[in-house]
Parts: sequence; C-alpha cells; structure tokens
Amino acid sequence: MPDWPVASHVKAFFSTRQGGVSLAPWDSMNLGDHVGDQRAHVASNRALLGQTIGVRPVFMQQVHGNDVLEIDPQTPQGLTADACWTAQSGMACTIMVADCLPVLFTDLQGTWVAAAHAGWRGLAGQGCPGEQGVLEATLAHGLCKASSAGLVAAEVQVWLGPCIGPQAFEVGPEVRAAFCSVDPAAEQAFVPHQAKTYLADLALLARLRLQRAGVTAIYGNDSTPAWCTHTQASQFFSHRRDAALLGSTGRMAACIWLDRG
Repeated sequence: MPDWPVASHVKAFFSTRQGGVSLAPWDSMNLGDHVGDQRAHVASNRALLGQTIGVRPVFMQQVHGNDVLEIDPQTPQGLTADACWTAQSGMACTIMVADCLPVLFTDLQGTWVAAAHAGWRGLAGQGCPGEQGVLEATLAHGLCKASSAGLVAAEVQVWLGPCIGPQAFEVGPEVRAAFCSVDPAAEQAFVPHQAKTYLADLALLARLRLQRAGVTAIYGNDSTPAWCTHTQASQFFSHRRDAALLGSTGRMAACIWLDRG
C-alpha cells in the first residue's frame, strides 16, 4: 500500500509477484495476459486483484507511448494507452510493470486520479507525438480536465513505485542522449559502466521530469535497492532478470481509484 499523504478517499495498491495461482516462470501473481501464461491463471489472478481492492481494475494494452485514456465504469479492458485518468469512482486506473516505473497521480483534494507506465522511451517521449513524455502527458490531461477548479501542478501528488534500480539498469548512449539533450540536469542519473554503456536511475529521471513540470510532492521510490525489481527476486517480477534465463516473466500492477462511499 503506497505510503503518501493523500485524501482519505484516494486509494492505491501495488501487487507483488506473490499470492496468485500462476506456475513458473510466472509464479505466482502474474497479471499480464500477453506473456505466455495460461489465460485461466491470469483471469484468476485478475479476479483476485479486483476482490482485494474492491473495485474493477481497468487494464490497458501498453505500448511505451504517451497516450492517456480517460476511463469510466463502462471502459472495456485492453484499450491501447500508457496512462489512464478518471474523476469517477467504481474502477481503478491500472498499469502493469516488470522493470518499468509505475507512476500514480492525484491532487490535494482527491478530485481525480491517474496512473502511468514509464519505461525509458515513454518517459523521454521518444517516438511519441510531439516528443512529449508520458508523465507530462498525464499531468497535462489531469490539469486540463480539472481546470475549472484552477488546479496547478504544485497541487498534484505523485507516487513512484518499484522499478529496475540504478544498480541494474544498463543502457546505451542513445538513452542518455534522449534525456540529457533536453535537460542537462539528467546527467546525474547516468553513471558510466562498461565501454559505451551507463547505469541509469529511472526513478530519478522521473523525479526530474516531474519537477521540471512543476510537481514538488513526489513520494515512493527513492532509488534505493529495496525498490529495485531486478534485485528483489522474491518480491518482484523483472523482465531483464527473468526473460533471458526463463523465457518469460510475469507482470505486477499499480492501481489507484476513488472511494467516495
């Protein structure tokens, strides 16, 4: 359960790999229906997630882009987007991860919630329309939809969930260039590793992007090892750790919803 000072009717949850019915290498709480797991097992795990949080999680088909989907109680499963937003209750904004960064949004009054899937491409906006990153797109969507209340970015609260940590996320120079060409401050998130590669701090990059957009209330992942999906094998799925060795891995989910009674 995310630990952040949000309005009492804003609820959030992050699943781990434990507590489900899937068999190895998806053991056991795999929520991804695109990773080779048995569909019946995925359906059981998703049903268990819904029972646990008490509302319907709305899953998307994530493509490392910056599209933001506005959801309501009738929104079907599997629409293509990498972020979702709602001001209604009765369903949960839900994104799946297994090394990418899950990012949850709300405002001080809890009038809306959103969830975003931030791998490095989506975070940098590489290949996205207008080269806008998924976090900026999600924030802009929230501010636009809540504009009647005069909401500004400084009133937005954000929680960063577990992701691959800076001790494990090896990237090439093109990744560093995608961030540092836009913001020189991003250089602090890259440490030279082997020849022509770097260790990147995905959570720090997200913090920097959010701060540039005016968000100051950022909680959760502080880039320490406890948040690293790659190194915490008993608790988290990791695509980089497991896919090469086991052929596949599962997906966890970050959910946020409004519970107004």
